[in-house]
Amino acid sequence: MAVNDLLLVDNWTNTGQKIWSTMDPRELLLMKLLQIARTVRADRLLRFRASTYHFADYFKGFEKVEAVRQLFGDKTEQVLRNLKVEFTYLPGYMRVSDSDGHITVSSRYLRQGDKVDIYLDVIHELTHVKQFMEGKELFDIHYGYVDRPTEIEAYRLTIEEARRLGLSEERICDYLKTEWMTMEDLKQLAVNLGVRCNM
Repeated sequence: MAVNDLLLVDNWTNTGQKIWSTMDPRELLLMKLLQIARTVRADRLLRFRASTYHFADYFKGFEKVEAVRQLFGDKTEQVLRNLKVEFTYLPGYMRVSDSDGHITVSSRYLRQGDKVDIYLDVIHELTHVKQFMEGKELFDIHYGYVDRPTEIEAYRLTIEEARRLGLSEERICDYLKTEWMTMEDLKQLAVNLGVRCNM
């Protein structure tokens, strides 16, 4: 099954105090802004589309992906059928809500992003959904992003899937890069995941 067969890319498209030494300043700023927005309920004002939809109606075929079945086992269809997704016009990629476990997706990213990256990000976020269901702290304040156990677990499954797809180590490193990560962060994440990045 090809990646293009799995995605329906439609035109819809608490944290506590952070430990300063382990947090990238950009991540800290973002987390603080989200915390303030939640406190004043500004998150409702920032959502252009606050409705949620059924994940399986927009992301087709993920119930057949072995990596996803590895996450949820016999309950895969049920979990994906009940999982909610919210589409936002705000920039970004994808994230899982730490309040109810639904996935928020940037509609711009769905329209303009690389299909393989989107596919891998869905696998990554579904790992966070499972972690949420297990009661894990998704945004553990004692770790920086690249060392956070929930991120390492999600990236490990994603990298395993990327290798299964035949992506080169260089392409995987390219996938791991984000705007909020420094080169040092990227190197550390690559080491944590056993990915060989030429930097």
